[in-house]
Amino acid sequence: QVQLVESGGGLVQAGGSLRLSCVASGRTLSNYRMGWFRQAPGTEREFVAAVSRTGGSTYYADSVKGRFTISRDNAKNTVYLQMNSLKPEDTAVYYCAAAGLLSGSVYLDMQYDYWGQGTQVTVSS
Repeated sequence: QVQLVESGGGLVQAGGSLRLSCVASGRTLSNYRMGWFRQAPGTEREFVAAVSRTGGSTYYADSVKGRFTISRDNAKNTVYLQMNSLKPEDTAVYYCAAAGLLSGSVYLDMQYDYWGQGTQVTVSS
């Protein structure tokens, strides 16, 4: 079992930056592939970014590539999402997720076993 708690969301102007954090407890973070998803009102949840268990590989949705950076610090049981050059279309609730050993594609939310409560990100023009 692992519990995830996100933080760092808030209101920011377009072009600004935010850094989201996700702190895990229960088991060491190194056992899990980590991902970030987001969901805007009236839309389906979509993949944002993912990082491998060691941090050696990262994956990004085309919509955020070049602007967002996912990273992890397993010693601190924390995963981060650095968001730069934010756009109003980035407005959503952002969720941290953990995928265990028996996981498939990093892009599919159904492959993740544990989820945080979400943190709201609002980007104004």
